[in-house]
Amino acid sequence: MNSPVEVPYKSFIQIERSSHIAIYIQIANQLMQAIQSGILLPGTKLPGSRSLSELLKVHRNTITAVYEELYAQGWIEIKPNKGAVVMPRLPKVKGRPAESGGYPATTGFTFATTALLDNPFDYAPCDYVFNDGVPDIRLTQIDDLSRSYSANMKRKSNWKKMSYYNQEGSRYFKEQLSRYLRLSRGFKISINNLLITRSIEMSLFIISEIILRQGDYVVVGSPSYFAANMIFQKSSNQVLTIPTDDEGLNTEALNELCKSHPIRLVYVTPQHHYPTTVSLSARRRMALLELSKKYGFVIVEDDHDYDFHYDKQPLLPLATVDTAGMVIYVSSFGKSLAPGFRTGFVVAPENLMVEMRKYLGIIDRQGDVMIEQALGEMIEEGAIQRHMKRSLKIYKERRDLMSALLEKQLGDWIEFRQPTGGLAFWLSFKKPVNLMRLKKQCEKNNLFIPRTLLYQNKEVTALRIGFGHLDNDEMEKTILILKASLIQLQQ
Repeated sequence: MNSPVEVPYKSFIQIERSSHIAIYIQIANQLMQAIQSGILLPGTKLPGSRSLSELLKVHRNTITAVYEELYAQGWIEIKPNKGAVVMPRLPKVKGRPAESGGYPATTGFTFATTALLDNPFDYAPCDYVFNDGVPDIRLTQIDDLSRSYSANMKRKSNWKKMSYYNQEGSRYFKEQLSRYLRLSRGFKISINNLLITRSIEMSLFIISEIILRQGDYVVVGSPSYFAANMIFQKSSNQVLTIPTDDEGLNTEALNELCKSHPIRLVYVTPQHHYPTTVSLSARRRMALLELSKKYGFVIVEDDHDYDFHYDKQPLLPLATVDTAGMVIYVSSFGKSLAPGFRTGFVVAPENLMVEMRKYLGIIDRQGDVMIEQALGEMIEEGAIQRHMKRSLKIYKERRDLMSALLEKQLGDWIEFRQPTGGLAFWLSFKKPVNLMRLKKQCEKNNLFIPRTLLYQNKEVTALRIGFGHLDNDEMEKTILILKASLIQLQQ
């Protein structure tokens, strides 16, 4: 075997003396990588501790520690009167060329892949953007949020909570949230009926893991929320659709479907159907609950924008009149706040909560106790309610302006109904328009429309566009860009 002095050790051993990782560990790791990548072949004699220490300009005891580490892990053997030698028999590492020594491009094992969860979002660097209806971060009470969060971080009584956290969440926040839900949404619940999650999507994922098995039938409206569809399709692989109209989900069609299929779960957004914004009528709400009792399917009620209503009081959630324990209610809290301060939650009977906490404990055990404490204080002090009252006035004005602009500028192309709540409009085109071409033309004109807002098939050509994030000037400019793009497509 070649003399150790012929191996260019300094070319593949780089020491970072400012690193928190011990120098002997750095050297040992890089020697292991050299052995695995084939730079140091089996049987290669390594330099003596004195020679290598002089070459790398480290203490001799450091190299001694390196060799002890390599020996302990089985990479080298120590021979009397010969020193350290790379083990003659080592497992071959496939997929990594000896000359590259880089990180492998692919795994050495197989695993299941899915196209169902491919990222549905896209992006373009435009100055103006439509979304599906999110609040304006500029209206957020940053001072209230930062003051409450900072105070909780400094409070010594919270330090223990930061060092130990479990899936039960912050009891204080759950007490305040359950009280808030009792007053605002008519829920007669305790903290034992609440699960705190990061988002509505996380809530739906946990529900699907517990409720659904491959082959179970799930019913959603047509159209429906794309993220929910992805989750249900991954869990059951049997997602069926029924029509929606001016009264929301068509319960007559659901009844017919139940006669031929054993439906396990029905997903509904009754307050403002996603994406069309229509409300599920009182008649169909009662019919849906009756069908659930009759056929035994679970209702998952997604109340994603309950807090945003303008013309009348919102209808109470289905879950508040459910006496059979068939409704699982999911929603979010703090949607009008900065993204990091928003949280999802689930309301359900206690026996389901027990199981849901097990799953939450696996995927999000740490949680964020300081955010929850801060949100709890904002509820107790009334800061959330004051912020919502101020925000709703602005959002109502923006809704009215958007409605006027759409009618004036796009009335020849679209039909729409002014939403009674939420932060988005549903625009149906009077004549078919290629929405992908429209999207590309808008991008050329500095307006980005995500593909998740496009709804087009043989029966429907429609857009869901949010207005909450746009001020008056931005709203006028985006609608004019949309109009100009439509005109350019006709030319």
